[in-house]
Amino acid sequence: MNVFHYNTHSGSMFLMSLCVFLGSCSAPKAAFTIQEHNKSAPSTVSFVNASQKATEYIWDFGDGKTSSETQPSHRYSLSGKYTISLTAKHKNKTNMTSQEIHLDPPHDCLVEIQTSLGNITIKLYDETPLHRDNFIKLAESGFYEGTLFHRVIKGFMVQGGDPDSRGAEAGRRLGVGGPGYTVPAEFVDTLVHVKGALAAARQGDAVNPKKASSGSQFYIVQGKPVSSSQLDGLQMQKGFTYTPEAREILSTVGGTPFLDRDYTVFGQVVKGMEIIDAIAESRTDGADRPLQDVKILSVKVVK
Repeated sequence: MNVFHYNTHSGSMFLMSLCVFLGSCSAPKAAFTIQEHNKSAPSTVSFVNASQKATEYIWDFGDGKTSSETQPSHRYSLSGKYTISLTAKHKNKTNMTSQEIHLDPPHDCLVEIQTSLGNITIKLYDETPLHRDNFIKLAESGFYEGTLFHRVIKGFMVQGGDPDSRGAEAGRRLGVGGPGYTVPAEFVDTLVHVKGALAAARQGDAVNPKKASSGSQFYIVQGKPVSSSQLDGLQMQKGFTYTPEAREILSTVGGTPFLDRDYTVFGQVVKGMEIIDAIAESRTDGADRPLQDVKILSVKVVK
């Protein structure tokens, strides 16, 4: 009879090695690539998951947002450097990898404000990056959807961006709502309150001596033509000189130059000024709120 002799020591070592081998075979490996995308913000970035032996995934997009999708895409509203990490999981084993992307600031960004009276296209100025990026962030998040142009003064301006105006009952006074933060003033001498200028509303000097802007409320200038002598007086009062081009526009097309260097101008209407004029024709109550709601349906980046 042949007898098989089992060496306990060597057998145990063999089993341990086998377990380690099998365990390594089942361990996941995280890997991904980043598809081609617009190199300036805002940008939608798609990720190709190339992980092996994983059954669950946790993506961290580097901007506070996460996903458990296998092949996700993510929208980045703001410029900057982001570290994207992918954790691949299988049972109680995990593996993580990461990569960086850098998105440049947008250049000559265009946004479209869709209103219940028509659409307005506005160019956001690169010279006021804090206001530009904040407006893009709010637009991308849907912050303005359903809000109203809650303050309208013909020959002056139309104002919106108060989140409290969304669904507000008739007659309610509005104008104090916001996202809970302010934006530092960005005064640029060449960016002035000509007709169609987009500017940030703010609280008064008594409580806001640094003239910080509201985090969300804005106005678009309608204005009236201003005489050359008035502009001369404003220059002396405010301590800066209007360019010949600005003087020409202010004296012929119009604006509200008395607001210059007190409120930040950060954009300009390039299409749809007739919609601003139509909004300005709204009949209003004693608080300058239109009797018939003028809604902002959406604000979206179009370029």
